[in-house]
Amino acid sequence: MTPEIVTVLIILAAVIVLLVTEWTPLEVLALLVMGILPVAGIVTPKEALAGFSNPAVVTIWAVFMLSAGLTRTGIANILGRQLLKIAGSAQSMLVIVIMTISGVLSAFMNNVAVAALMLPVVMDIARKTNRSPSVLLMPLAFGSLLGGLTTMIGTPPNILVSEALGENGLEPFGLFDFSPTGLLVMVCGIAFVTFVGTRLLPQRDPTRETADTRRDYRSQYRLQESLFQIRIPEGSALVGKTLAKSKLGSAFGLTVVGVTRSGQTFLAPAITETIRVDDLLTVKGNAEQIEEMNYWGQLLTETDAIGTRALFDHGMQVARVGLAPDSAFEKQSLAALGFRNRFGLNVLAIEHDGRQIDTDLKTHPLGIGDTLVVHGPSEKIAALKGEADLLPPEPIAMVDMDRASLPGRFLRQLRVPESSKLAGATLSESRLGDAVDVQILCIADRDGSARIPMSDDRFNAGDRLLVWGAEDMVSILLMQGLKGMFVKDSGRGADAAMLEDSQVGMVEVMLSPHSVLSGKTLSEMNFREKYGLTVLAIWRKGRAYRDDLRDMALQFGDALLLYGPWNRINLLGREPDFLVLTETAQEAPREKKAKLALAIMAAVLIPVILNWLPIYIAVVIGAALMVLTGCLTMEEAYRYIEWKAVFLIAGMLPLGTALDKTGAARMLAETVVNALGPLGPHAVLFGLLVITFVGTSIIPTAALVVLMVPIALETAAGLGISPYALMMGIAMAASSSFTSPISHPANVLVMGPGGYRFIDYIKVGLPLTIIVLIVLMVALPIFWPLAAS
Repeated sequence: MTPEIVTVLIILAAVIVLLVTEWTPLEVLALLVMGILPVAGIVTPKEALAGFSNPAVVTIWAVFMLSAGLTRTGIANILGRQLLKIAGSAQSMLVIVIMTISGVLSAFMNNVAVAALMLPVVMDIARKTNRSPSVLLMPLAFGSLLGGLTTMIGTPPNILVSEALGENGLEPFGLFDFSPTGLLVMVCGIAFVTFVGTRLLPQRDPTRETADTRRDYRSQYRLQESLFQIRIPEGSALVGKTLAKSKLGSAFGLTVVGVTRSGQTFLAPAITETIRVDDLLTVKGNAEQIEEMNYWGQLLTETDAIGTRALFDHGMQVARVGLAPDSAFEKQSLAALGFRNRFGLNVLAIEHDGRQIDTDLKTHPLGIGDTLVVHGPSEKIAALKGEADLLPPEPIAMVDMDRASLPGRFLRQLRVPESSKLAGATLSESRLGDAVDVQILCIADRDGSARIPMSDDRFNAGDRLLVWGAEDMVSILLMQGLKGMFVKDSGRGADAAMLEDSQVGMVEVMLSPHSVLSGKTLSEMNFREKYGLTVLAIWRKGRAYRDDLRDMALQFGDALLLYGPWNRINLLGREPDFLVLTETAQEAPREKKAKLALAIMAAVLIPVILNWLPIYIAVVIGAALMVLTGCLTMEEAYRYIEWKAVFLIAGMLPLGTALDKTGAARMLAETVVNALGPLGPHAVLFGLLVITFVGTSIIPTAALVVLMVPIALETAAGLGISPYALMMGIAMAASSSFTSPISHPANVLVMGPGGYRFIDYIKVGLPLTIIVLIVLMVALPIFWPLAAS
């Protein structure tokens, strides 16, 4: 084994690990591969960059634009409406029609675009036919994947293997060379899903649908458990504040969904609505947060605001302590470190890049160069000198602390009364300080001794608490702001059925496959302020999340339950970042240009079929015409191109070149030949298909094909057989991503609205994969004989 082969195999192993674990973004990984290979002397710099000019890559991004043109002109909507009229309400016929439509469209459009386009249509069909969406949505995703197998432009792997044949001096596949085998696979797949697969899928009870055919989101998301009613008493600190300034949402985790005033209820109030005396607020929140605020209301105020000198009572001290240059605390939060329990100290603030952070301290990620302002017993502060992850502490004198007192923060001393339910409860049981940005710095016993409260410390009647927090939070908590407000217990305070009327309602939305918001939190987007809608819950991987939503980073595949005025919901349907799961709320397609888009598509396909133009030239011209004729705007074109796939393929192609150039592909092929060759060409075909089927569950399909192609070509050469069956088999196996929700974006897209769990994909996808494997093993040698011609 040569040093070059060893090097390229090491790089290959590292790439596979990173592809599977996704420790680095795929685009970054692709760029690293392009840079490392020429540095290692395995390929030339020109060969490393050749991926971006590769005809396959050009074809792929141009096909994305063609697909976008067909999407924006409503081709799928028109076809779907017409064909679904004949489907009736029978479940088997609905599944067949949905899978057929998505399959036919996917033969010429991007699979994910088809699934996204058809998703609202199928959701409406489920409502109108009183069918469970979970029975129809997975067939939609699988239909789009099966349809992609039927033409060369149906999926990137088909394009890649065809171009690879041409680059190796072989006749590339034509546009419809995939059709005989692909159609057979598609028909068998549709038959299995229709008559067997749907019986394996979870089904929601259709009787839970509402009378007006809207889905019963209240049951699915268990909203009743998180609804409460609170009454605003006279003298409350909340009176006169707007909902936004009340901090009910940002600090307490409460979402006001309705206000009852003078006997009248109005739903989805604006954040500018002012709270009045005797208002009855219907709120969505967490029972534990409610209980915490009730505990705060039981405390008695011993003093008004006191100076920061109180921080030095009972032998306490304040100091600054920085993170060491190589600290293991970097990127960790105080909560993750368990800082208070670990060191017996409070953190009053974090000094970061010249500014002082004093809110949300528990969740703020620490960085090298940050300085913590800590408070606690002097001996605990002195003990920090031996901590390798921290710099030696620098005590702050009392007079300096007075001058540097934190703006907007102040101290109060509270007392636990004899009648309080807090007596005997631990700090962790009370959750004091968990929901709101208020800290208990120390607890003074009746005998005058003081301690920093740990999670297992118990409160005693008569304890005095030194409380540090934001002024408005302390005021609301302690100035009778919440005391006595909650009028009913968890789950019985409000009827979830009252949340909807003709003007206000609930709807599910998802991030569009082309969204730029993935990874951002609702607070970072200022979601409620920007769209005038409230997120009541997020459905992720088979589970509903109802609490702490503002700081959840959104992921592709999440279903968001939105609440608000219907006119706002309809406006959201025009936002390219969101996919509203009802067809009526979608942005109207440019159906007047549908015939023009079809004509452009025909003008692309006919020259390719007749061999007048290479496909990569035809699709580039077609993509340009889509924009020039107004079927598609340039902004939409940029959005619809899956840049991650383009970069990944362009970056992986040089690795395929390196495998071939160094002889590593030949070595791997010889391993396959030695293991399976004695059993015959059919066994080799079977082995390569199984490897690809397994790989497609954990590795992006395009990258998998790029890695498998040189091995398949070398295997065919070593056995002296035709490579066509092997190449087509690899492409189809790589695109048959049925066994995992994360193996293909189309599967992720339907996971939320379908209410699927990981196991549901295995139950249906695994037997479907076996059926596809059997069909390929039978059909490929018939249409593409293994014997060398």
